[in-house]
Formats: sequence, structure tokens, C-alpha cells
Amino acid sequence: MSGADRILVTGASSGFGRALCDIVLKNGETVVAIARRTHLLDDLVDQYSADRILAVKTDDAFGRVDVVFNNAGYADLGEVESVQDTDARALFETNFWGAVSVTREAVRFFRESNPPGDGGRLLQMTSMYGIVGANCLAFYSASKHALEGFTKSIAQKLDPTWNIRVVTLLEPGFFQTELISHIMKWTPPHPAYLTSPLPSTMRAGWDAFVPAGDTAKVADAFYEAAAIPDPPLHPPLGKDAIANTKKMVTELGDALARYESWSDDVEYPSGQEPACESV
Repeated sequence: MSGADRILVTGASSGFGRALCDIVLKNGETVVAIARRTHLLDDLVDQYSADRILAVKTDDAFGRVDVVFNNAGYADLGEVESVQDTDARALFETNFWGAVSVTREAVRFFRESNPPGDGGRLLQMTSMYGIVGANCLAFYSASKHALEGFTKSIAQKLDPTWNIRVVTLLEPGFFQTELISHIMKWTPPHPAYLTSPLPSTMRAGWDAFVPAGDTAKVADAFYEAAAIPDPPLHPPLGKDAIANTKKMVTELGDALARYESWSDDVEYPSGQEPACESV
């Protein structure tokens, strides 16, 4: 980045969002920090001048935005049958629909409010669980899968003249963030799983789980992703994310190799396709 870019970060009061705000400000950029608990950003507001950081719950006041880091989200832990529908839907409201709302507004702002042709860049926080499934994180994983599909789809619909380098799907593994220590909450266990021969090992070992990932170090990678001219679509981050992604790619490749022939004769012969009936 240029050292004078305006960067909007959602979920900025803790975890990856807070870490990225630190990196952005240290590198001379300007940040609009969106958070529910803006008081947690008071130290940054005190440290940097008012023309460098704005901690708010709504819009920016710097006239333009160059990068949007779409980060806000949380997770509920529990077996699928133990998570209430209201809780699962609320999770989707934040992790998916909240991110969708920010994405729509970011695209509009990049196109219509920034100087013509300047565009902008959107960093979309998903997870390694937007690529693979997760024991006791089914609804979190589903929300991240949905966000990945949405983002890859919208990226194909953007006019190149808008210069919106929209997609970097950040896919980290476990890092030492507030998501682990405070935001992730267990639901009461479903009775069927208490006597199952396949108990939830994640539930049993969660209290002792300490992620190996350093949040400050991965924030440097996020910052670098915002600066490179041709950003990657899928950068998995963390050794656990790399391992899970490689496993998924291997399994998908094996399935293609074994079952590709199933599709050899599933289409109508050329010229013999039935006409579509109008309703």
C-alpha cells in the first residue's frame, strides 16, 4: 500500500481486527475502526492523531476508503442437535448477512464515492472452516462456506473498469484471539452424545486448547495481502489451515480421478436435447 491509504476494519476492537489496526497505523495508513465496543480502541485513539484513526460504529469521515477488511464474526460451539435454531440464525446474521451488507456497501463506495478508477480492495475474513468442515462448529463452518461462495460469485460480476480488486478470502486456522478465549461459547450437550461411542473430543479438550498461531504475525500477512498488486483468491494461513486445505485438495483430486467416468454418458446426444417447455 502507499502509506496514505484509508482502510476500514470491521470487528476492530479485538482479535484479527485489532491486530490489523495496529499494523495499519504503524505503517502510516489511516484506519476507520468499526466496533461494538469502541472503548477498547481508546489506547489507539490516544496514541495516534484524529486524522489517523476514527473509532465508530457506522460510516467513515475521511472522504474515501481504499481497503475494507470485513472481519466481524463469532462462533457457537456444540453438536448440531444441541444448537438452537435461533442461535444458528443469529450467527448467520452476523457472519454471513452482516458481511454481505458490508460487501455491498464497500463495492458501492469503491465505485461511486472514491475518485473514478481508484476502486479499492476488499479482504474477506473467512476461515479454514470455509474450506473444510469442523467438529462442533457446523454452523460457523456453514456461514463461512456461504461467505466464500457469495464472494467468489460477486467477484465475477464486477466491471474491470471499476478497478475493485475485490477478492482475497483470508482463510486462517486457529490463532490466539478473543474468539477462542471469550467469544466462542459451548451449548449444553445433547443427551445422545453423552453416551455415544464417538464422543465430541473437541468438547472434552477445549478448556486445555491453546492455539499456536500468533495473531500479530498473521496480521502482517493480512496487511501484505492488501498491498500486493495481484492478490491471491485463497491464502490459507497457519500450519493447521495448510494441512486441512491440502487434505481437502487431495480428497477432491482422488474423487475426480475415481469417478470422472460417471459423467461420460449423462448428457443428451448433440442435437437431441428436449425443448424446454414454457410455463
